[in-house]
Amino acid sequence: MGKYVLAYQGGSMAGTEAEQEEVMTQWMNWFGSLGESVVDGGSPFGPSSTVGADGSVSDGGLSALTGYSIISADSLASACDKAKGCPVLGSGGTIGVYEATPIG
Repeated sequence: MGKYVLAYQGGSMAGTEAEQEEVMTQWMNWFGSLGESVVDGGSPFGPSSTVGADGSVSDGGLSALTGYSIISADSLASACDKAKGCPVLGSGGTIGVYEATPIG
């Protein structure tokens, strides 16, 4: 069983407190449906910077990622299937699914 990083991009933030609670319920339900596959529920990202090869720093990340989670799955295809239930998709976001390759 491998580990896969779900890198979230885009999606919208709920406006009212009631909408935020509903979105949190959706996330918790999705995590619940994944069961023990959830390795790290992750978190949304805040402000970011990019560090260049020359050491320069600029505001904003290159990929505009908005958050991440880490799951376990039997294959990349299985991880993608699990990602299809993520609430970020319902708010217009996308998910990059990356296999975390073990070192050593």
